[in-house]
Amino acid sequence: MSDGDIRAAFAAHPTFEDAGDGAYAPTTNDWDATVVVEDGAVTVTVRVPTLSASVTEREDVAPVVEDGWFETLALRLDDATNVTRAEARGDPTVERDDGDVVFEATIDARPENAGDDALAVVNYVEGTWFEGIIPGYDYREGVQDLRDRAAGNAQADQL
Repeated sequence: MSDGDIRAAFAAHPTFEDAGDGAYAPTTNDWDATVVVEDGAVTVTVRVPTLSASVTEREDVAPVVEDGWFETLALRLDDATNVTRAEARGDPTVERDDGDVVFEATIDARPENAGDDALAVVNYVEGTWFEGIIPGYDYREGVQDLRDRAAGNAQADQL
């Protein structure tokens, strides 16, 4: 498929906005994510905070805990492209960068599925990150807000 067809699909998708230069950003997510269309493929990049960047400044995360948390997250994110109808181009990468975990994966794109496939990958990364948050720490405001919202949703589901 042509890049123009895929870009048109992202432009028409209700949860993406044009970020310029063939890039699109989802509007429904909590962390930074971008999608770049190039050479008939879609590259999805998601940045989420590391565990130590998520906790308050009053607490320290032991290096062994941080490393184990990151290794587990990276292993779980290996499957992120399995949530799409598209074929992956190579393996995803997961790296640490100044307090962030940066996930990147490239998938072949078909215009009719490109937006939904890219959003599924973004949601998978964010959900997997959230599932890996370790109880017992005091978290920064943005992370604690997510935890509170999840707890409220769980309580509402039980009613």
